[in-house]
Amino acid sequence: MFYFIYLTAWNTSAFHMWPKTSHQRVAVIKMHLIFSPEIKLWGTLLVLFAVVSKLQCYRENGDTESQVPCYFIFGDSLADSGNNNRLQTLAKANYSPYGIDFPDGPTGRFCNGRTIVDIIAEKLGFENFIPPFATATGTDIVSGVNYASGSAGIRDETGQQQGQRIPLNKQLRNHQITVSRLIEIIGNDESTALYLSKCLYSVGMGSNDYINNYFLPQYYPTSQEYTLEQFTGLLVDQYKQQLRTLYDYGARKIAVFGLGQLGCTPDAIQTYGTHGSACVVIMNNASQLFNSRLKPVVDQLNKDLTDAKFIYIDFYGIAGDNGFEVDNIGCCQVAEGGLCNPDKPPCPNRTEYVFWDSFHPTDAYNVFLAERSYSASNDLDAYPFDIRNLVSLNQGVAASK
Repeated sequence: MFYFIYLTAWNTSAFHMWPKTSHQRVAVIKMHLIFSPEIKLWGTLLVLFAVVSKLQCYRENGDTESQVPCYFIFGDSLADSGNNNRLQTLAKANYSPYGIDFPDGPTGRFCNGRTIVDIIAEKLGFENFIPPFATATGTDIVSGVNYASGSAGIRDETGQQQGQRIPLNKQLRNHQITVSRLIEIIGNDESTALYLSKCLYSVGMGSNDYINNYFLPQYYPTSQEYTLEQFTGLLVDQYKQQLRTLYDYGARKIAVFGLGQLGCTPDAIQTYGTHGSACVVIMNNASQLFNSRLKPVVDQLNKDLTDAKFIYIDFYGIAGDNGFEVDNIGCCQVAEGGLCNPDKPPCPNRTEYVFWDSFHPTDAYNVFLAERSYSASNDLDAYPFDIRNLVSLNQGVAASK
């Protein structure tokens, strides 16, 4: 968007010579602004107009503009949209039947269709899905970036038995790179900070720190070193610091997703057994313990960082009454690791299933979760309010809420 506006100040016959890479484009823009005072004036005015328009039009023209100018996504395989595709890892989903109901087919999403964050982006009014960091180039980043990575966790070592992944610490460093690129595009630190303060950020981490760490004693020593309560305390303390780091990088509207019912996944049921219960009790206990520690963190961050607003989305509670017909097995035929067997036909009645494979929800269930996250159906779904209300906050309003 911004590069095109700069280009309109030039002779349009130069369009065919427009550089391909973002760094080359920035260099050309700066060169023209330096050597042409007249273009410098027009360029500056046009960029300022673009920034102001992007910040204001999404409010004034809700029918045609997104509710926020950008959306930044941090998470694991529930949100990964292709960041693991080029990694040496078992945790990737860029093959059929993944994406069978997605317009672009298999993209790396661990789903038959859209992820939760895809649907939230649609509800926010974005015309396109938020691009993964692995492939986002040029002005793609102006509308946001998806940093999520399958098998990644809050702890750096989590998921290492799967291969390469992008832990939350690395996702935050990737976001720092994005912020630097945005400063180049927008022009200065202050305007970029204002721009970022209007964006939505969602963070959903922690599942793998149990599934692919604490509950895998054959790979990790954490369950021998810590009780479940101790491990969860350490995990949430680290998460709190990471959320503060996100704030330091400019985030002011942050939705934090709690853990779902880890003990109710088909993989958990098959691996550990339920011993007469509907789900694996100890794994659900871990989810509840984590969530009970996370919610007060949201309160503390809101108290300490008064110019920001953090909200908590209760995935565990939302999952309790979903109305789906099949909730204990996945729709696709799975391999030993719980992901879909390549090119094997999945179930035809996918809208009746909670799970697509042994871990991940179907598109239909993601719609259910996203709708309740965006617009809570009761006071327990989101705290202190839902995403719809979060994105409606004006700059400065968060401090008084």
